[in-house]
Amino acid sequence: MSNATTTRAQTGQSAQDAARTAGQKAQDFTQSAGQKAQDAANTAGQKAQEFAHAAGQKAQDFAHAAGQKVQEVASAATQRVQDAASTVGHKAEDATASVGRGLESAADKVREKLPHEGMLGRASEAVANTLDRTGHYIEERNIRGIANDVTEVIRRNPIPAVLVAVGLGFLLGRTLRR
Repeated sequence: MSNATTTRAQTGQSAQDAARTAGQKAQDFTQSAGQKAQDAANTAGQKAQEFAHAAGQKAQDFAHAAGQKVQEVASAATQRVQDAASTVGHKAEDATASVGRGLESAADKVREKLPHEGMLGRASEAVANTLDRTGHYIEERNIRGIANDVTEVIRRNPIPAVLVAVGLGFLLGRTLRR
């Protein structure tokens, strides 16, 4: 073999060795980056899980407090409606229409005063929507059967009932502070 052929063979071998070394380094780097990405994903997953648990606990506490407010407000509203119905029939219909308008007004205040974004924004919008629907319902219905309907609605829809309680509790709290 000639010197030129030997040099080419050595150069080819050196190139192959360099390519293998570069390939191995690239593979090592890829594995290292993959492990770091997996570690970061695990850490993020754990943080998200902790956040979700804390948020769930706060939402549960919030719902429990709101549920108690719903019961208090529903009980007070039911008693007022029953008293009005027993004393004056047609005035009771006027009073319920007024309560309906008041709930619609309360929905507008909730929309104005509470946040519009995030979890609290979604909750406040749900409260406002529930107040609107309840106001329309009270305006359109006669006094007869509202107490039974309220009980049935709370049984069928506990979450919206809780949100109504939160909204009414908020408004009642603001009213009592003044």
